[in-house]
Amino acid sequence: MSEETLIEFPCDFPIKIMGANQEGFAQEMLAVVLRHAPDFDAAGMEMRRSSKGAYLGLTCTVRATCKAQLDALYRELSGHPMVKVVL
Repeated sequence: MSEETLIEFPCDFPIKIMGANQEGFAQEMLAVVLRHAPDFDAAGMEMRRSSKGAYLGLTCTVRATCKAQLDALYRELSGHPMVKVVL
């Protein structure tokens, strides 16, 4: 194994995405997630608005197959202009 990780693959891996509560945010994030995890079921996306409604938090639990897949997904999400934080 060339890359060290404590995660055993494949596994279900939750990713939390936070951004401004704006039109199209959830749909755009879903499109990004599906590019990296095509088997992700959109019905499993959890959405939570902030207390004042200014931000939207999404949790997407993907079936991760390798570290490279997760790294690429995090990179694309983190670099997206609608995203504030990815955990």
